[in-house]
Amino acid sequence: MTTDAPGARAIDDDEPGLPPLRPPSAENGLLGVFRRRYLLRLLVTREISARYQGSFLGLLWSYINPLTQFFIYFFVVGYIFNLHANIPNFAIHLFAGLTVVHFFTETFGAGTRSIVRNRALVVKMAMPREMFPVATMMVSLYHVLPQLVILTIASLMSGWMPEPVDLIALVLGLLICGLLGLAGALFFSAANVFFSDFGNIVSVFNNFVRWGVPMMYSYSMVDDRFGRFAQYYLYNPLADAVLLFQRAFWVGTVPPGHEAVRAMPDHLIVHGFIILVASVGVLAAAQFVFSRLENKIPERL
Repeated sequence: MTTDAPGARAIDDDEPGLPPLRPPSAENGLLGVFRRRYLLRLLVTREISARYQGSFLGLLWSYINPLTQFFIYFFVVGYIFNLHANIPNFAIHLFAGLTVVHFFTETFGAGTRSIVRNRALVVKMAMPREMFPVATMMVSLYHVLPQLVILTIASLMSGWMPEPVDLIALVLGLLICGLLGLAGALFFSAANVFFSDFGNIVSVFNNFVRWGVPMMYSYSMVDDRFGRFAQYYLYNPLADAVLLFQRAFWVGTVPPGHEAVRAMPDHLIVHGFIILVASVGVLAAAQFVFSRLENKIPERL
């Protein structure tokens, strides 16, 4: 029971019609972010507008940047290393991996810097601080869409006929990279407030990601080199995400009996669902760590 002023009527906290009292932390966390969808939308729109402010090409850079990376990797890996000879439709194989890897690295890298970059909002506004890494993930997903358009057109021109399993593989790959990128962003965005070295650590890690997945080389090369130990390669969830994307687009453009297709892991979709569940667990752990550190963030900023 509470009173607002001397002589005022006592108000029962449990009186019908009044919302129950809850601590501010009850509205925080990832669930709190999606309860404030309007604010999340504003942050995403603000980030996209700021990225292309003063640019006469605007959204076209979302196509130019991935295409530039594609041509560099295609020339260096495909022609200098001559790996494309053993991988049919190497361009689609490479670009499928680039799309999903870029989604992860942008979410992880930009999400790690999101708290420090928005320090003014973090200090002054009462909102779940998870809002900033989540907004970064949504912006990264926004930039995946042009790449998916390019990939879909190229695959259709190469004889791809979409099937339901392709859509499942596509969604699984995006979910795995999105959840893991967001989990990493939650872990490291809080740590980056205390030690700026974590931002550099993430940048170095992302440099290795591109070579740790079967993007510029085929999974058949892994299978040939490591034999029965190749199954441990699939413990890398990003490798699974890349293989799922290649299953969605590239496999449909290659003759079924080709060696590179036959070498693809069995039960890839089932394994993808297992990795997805594990990714949700990692995200829950990241949320737990972030919630323990977030109260100290404003004073450090």
